[in-house]
Amino acid sequence: MVRSRISLAEARRIALGAQGFDRERPKTRPDARHLRRVIHTLGLLQLDYVNVLVPAHLLVLWSRLGNYDTERFARLVYAQREFTEQWAHEASIVPMSSWPLLAHRRQAHNLHKNNPLRRIRGHGAYLDRVLEQVRQEGALTASDLPPVPGPRRNPGDWHRSIPRWALEHHFARGALAVSRRRRNFQRVYDLPERVVPDRYLSRCLSTDDARRQLLRIAAKAMGIATLQDLADYFRMSPREVAPLLADLVTDGSLVAVAVESWAETAYLSATARLPRKIPGASLLSPFDPTVWFRPRAERLFGFHYRIEIYVPAPRRKWGYYVLPFRLGDQIVARVDLKADRIASRLCALAVHEEAGVDRGNCVTRLATELRDLANWLGLENIHVRQHNAIARQLARLV
Repeated sequence: MVRSRISLAEARRIALGAQGFDRERPKTRPDARHLRRVIHTLGLLQLDYVNVLVPAHLLVLWSRLGNYDTERFARLVYAQREFTEQWAHEASIVPMSSWPLLAHRRQAHNLHKNNPLRRIRGHGAYLDRVLEQVRQEGALTASDLPPVPGPRRNPGDWHRSIPRWALEHHFARGALAVSRRRRNFQRVYDLPERVVPDRYLSRCLSTDDARRQLLRIAAKAMGIATLQDLADYFRMSPREVAPLLADLVTDGSLVAVAVESWAETAYLSATARLPRKIPGASLLSPFDPTVWFRPRAERLFGFHYRIEIYVPAPRRKWGYYVLPFRLGDQIVARVDLKADRIASRLCALAVHEEAGVDRGNCVTRLATELRDLANWLGLENIHVRQHNAIARQLARLV
C-alpha cells in the first residue's frame, strides 16, 4: 500500500486489521494454530491476573477467537516452548524469537533503590544462594525457597515475599526464565538454558538492531502508528528510537504518511492492509493492544478511556473493570463487567453508550457478545444493573 495521506476511517480499518479484527471468529473450536496466529499477529500478550472477570490476557485471545480452550493455550505457551515470558510492554508472553531482542533490557536491569532486597544485609550473597538452589534442584517457585524475614513494609509496597523479590530480580535480568505457571498463576522459574532453545539463547544483537526489530514488530501489529505509539508498544523511549525510524523508512519497513486530524506524522507498516470493512463485534480487555495506549485510542476512535480499578469508588465515572465494546470499526459502548462465580452469573454493573451510536443495533450485538462470554466462562446467567436507558434495553434482551 503506497499512500501519502490516509483518512481517519482508513486508519481505523488499517489498525484493526493489523490486530486481527479483519476476520470473523473461527466457526469451529479454535486450535493451537489459531492461538499461535494471534500471538504472532500481536507480537506479545500483556499479562494481567486481575480476576474480576477473567485474566486480561486470556480475554485478548477471546476477543479475536471466541470460545477457545484455556488449557490448550497454557500447553502451547509453556509446554511446547514456542513462547516465553519477558518484560516487553509490561510482563508479557512473547514468541521465543523475541528473547534475544530483549537482551539489552535484561542487561540494563538493576535493583531499584526502593527494592526491599536492598534492605537485606548481604543481599548479594542471598541472591547468589537463590540462583544456586535453582541450579542444583531445578525449577521452583517462591514458596519452595526458605522464608526470609524482610524489612518492614511501607504503605504502597508490593505484598511480595523476599524469595519472590529475589526470583523476580533474577527473571528481570535474564538469570532465570519462567518455565510454567501453576493453576494458582504462580510462576515456576528455571535456568534459561532449560527453557529457551539454544538458537535464541545464543543469538546476539546490538541494542540498535534489537530496537529496530522491535519497532518492526510493533509497526506490523499496529499497521499505522506515530512515533509515540511505536515506542510505547515495547516500552521504549521515543527519544532513543526516533533516529531508528529513519532507518526503517529507508529500508522500506515503514512509510511516513499524514493521517486526517492527527497532528503528528504517522508511519505505515510495509505489511499493512486496508480492509474494505471490519466485521463482527467484540468486548476488549483493558490491556488489549488496540486500546492500551490511551492517546492512540482517542486519536483512532474518539474514545477517551481510563481504567478505574485504582480510583476510589465515589470518584469512578464508568466503573471498576470497564471493557470497551467494538462494533465494526468503531468503539460504541463500555461495560463494567464482573464474573460472580458463586452465583454463576455474569454481571454487567454499568453500561454506557458512546455519542451518536445506533442504540438498537449496539444493544442487540452486545447482548449476543455477553451470552457468548458467559458461555465461555461457564456462567449460567447474565444480570444487567438497570441504571440507564441502554442498560434497561440490554436487560430485556439478555
